[in-house]
Amino acid sequence: MPPHEPAGDAPELIDYYFEQGWTDGLPVVPPTPELVAAMVAALGGAPAHLEARIPPRWGNLTREVLAINLVLAGCRPEYGPVARAALLALTSSHFNLHGVQATTHMAAPLVVVNGPIRKDIGLNAGANVFGSGCRANATIGRAIRLVLLNVGGAWPGDLDKSTLGHPGKYTFCIAENEEASPWPPYHVEHGYARGDSTVFCIAAEGPHSVTNHVANDAEGILDSIASAMSTIAHNNAVSSGSCAVVIGPEHAATIAGKGWTREDVQRYLWEKAGNSWDAVSFGDRYGKIYNRNLPDWYPREAGARIPVVPATNDIHLFVAGGPAGRFSAFLPGWGHMTSPVLRAIDGRPPANAKDCTDGTCEL
Repeated sequence: MPPHEPAGDAPELIDYYFEQGWTDGLPVVPPTPELVAAMVAALGGAPAHLEARIPPRWGNLTREVLAINLVLAGCRPEYGPVARAALLALTSSHFNLHGVQATTHMAAPLVVVNGPIRKDIGLNAGANVFGSGCRANATIGRAIRLVLLNVGGAWPGDLDKSTLGHPGKYTFCIAENEEASPWPPYHVEHGYARGDSTVFCIAAEGPHSVTNHVANDAEGILDSIASAMSTIAHNNAVSSGSCAVVIGPEHAATIAGKGWTREDVQRYLWEKAGNSWDAVSFGDRYGKIYNRNLPDWYPREAGARIPVVPATNDIHLFVAGGPAGRFSAFLPGWGHMTSPVLRAIDGRPPANAKDCTDGTCEL
């Protein structure tokens, strides 16, 4: 990926990059030597330094190659460390990026950022948090996708076998709205200090909207979220694993106003969200092998309850979104084939580190 070929004006370069197959289907910023050099400097210099290898093609992500893709995506230099931390997290063995890249499922890596860096670089944690309009969110997520394409080789129909995909495969990066949250930030709940900045990564479907404009108690709102979680059509129902729940600030205020903690919410959702064995197994219509991906300890008998995820801490809970609107969202995961990961921007593990390898913690 040469940073400055061919010589010409921007429109010619943009067309050239389309012809080379170096884009995500949208125009890119030509990575001139000056822009790439500034990005490499923001990443710490040493352009030949190998940051990671990206499956399924296992291409070498050197610092210069990362810088080129960051520029292509439209990132500012100060965004670089966030994208790098996310890519280092995604390439940990826990996450199984090879599987996420090549699966026929629609899962895409979602990145949730916590800590002071959110404000330092202007990440959006508020209104339209999953939507357009914020350069930091859009271009960091896009840079990650460009690396997965250009370095990992996961081109749709080639090594990326996703049947449908979803829009998060363009960009899928948000920040937690710590200021609007009645609970400690997600990374603090997992042992980091408030002054640390982190990225959380999970392979997920797009957000499934949860609407509840009537409940003035925690149970009513959470029953709506549990209802969204309780279907047999997403991967958690048949493959277990982890999921994400994003609670809007209005819903969060109502829930916390009744004295509920984050752990209370996770426990309630785990207890209420689920399906019957009869539904998940289609009444054993396809034989027992059909549900072989569910944990062995799940009861496989008529009338038994099958939880959406194995444990309360497999529901990864965040507060995000704008101040108006009683909405939340459920994001199903890919199943047991992947594990979410958490990593500090600077790579330091939390003070109470456990199950952490090379700075990335399995959750």
